[in-house]
Amino acid sequence: MKQTIPLGNSDITINRMGLGCMGMSDFYGPSDDTTSIETLHAALDLGVDFFDTADMYGVGRNEQLLGKAFAGKWDQLTIATKFAVVRDNDGTRMGVCGKPEYVKDSCEKSLQRLGVDTIDLYYMHRLDPDTPIEDTVGAMSELVTEGKVRYLGVSEVDADQLRRAHAVHPISALQTEFSLWTREPFDAVIDTCRELGTTYVAYSPLGRGFLTGKLTRESLDSNDWRLMGPRFQEETIAKNQVFLDIVGKMAEAKGITSAQVALAWVLQSDPALATIPGTRKISRLKENLGALEIVFSEDELAEIQTKLPPTTAGARY
Repeated sequence: MKQTIPLGNSDITINRMGLGCMGMSDFYGPSDDTTSIETLHAALDLGVDFFDTADMYGVGRNEQLLGKAFAGKWDQLTIATKFAVVRDNDGTRMGVCGKPEYVKDSCEKSLQRLGVDTIDLYYMHRLDPDTPIEDTVGAMSELVTEGKVRYLGVSEVDADQLRRAHAVHPISALQTEFSLWTREPFDAVIDTCRELGTTYVAYSPLGRGFLTGKLTRESLDSNDWRLMGPRFQEETIAKNQVFLDIVGKMAEAKGITSAQVALAWVLQSDPALATIPGTRKISRLKENLGALEIVFSEDELAEIQTKLPPTTAGARY
């Protein structure tokens, strides 16, 4: 279950479907490191070679988890991590920082937690409104020169900000949210990504689990971050039921799952796109990877497009 593409402006080739690891340590209720490591090892065995983390996931614990899971296996995979979102030790969000000295310090700490000498892909997680993107990417570029980072990425930036970053140093990947119910970020930057040779990486392709059709407010743990999300309130869930109707009917017609419909649609939006659905379960991992083998006809794509509502109830954050 592998479909490879080159990572933009690099000599790396990755499976188009990677694994987002955030939920293994944070935001989605309790997790178990032993189970997560089993899933990480299974992913590697199944052909997944692109793993996504960040220093703010679990306030460093997610990087430590991957460091433990992949010790002695780093040559088999591409690791992406991020900096910029500042959190206190108790998890309280403190803001965003892209100051050059913070970039350097964050990288050193991520290297230590992961237990590696070099990070394959280093993202600016969010843009610091008080620091020019040129200054932030300039510091990131110095990390490349020093051999601590191989390639650079940015997350949740617009087309102009991507161009400004790329003018300082080639940008290999731009990561934003993209799914059937979050289409605007992709539409806003994909042409620029193609022009600059930057790989678009879609996170939350399953709408934070909603598009699987198996998630309800009642099914979420009391500590699950999604309970506070605008799209997961009772009134917005009801309004967004239309998305579940679309994927459910297409899934029934093709004999696949709703999750596979949602993932295959994202994958077919651009042949050079990569996506990083997250899961803590091997069964869900296998289900997700099955989407790599699904192809929609032009008529099927047109049918989905026709039925999609122009907007989604509730803001992303």
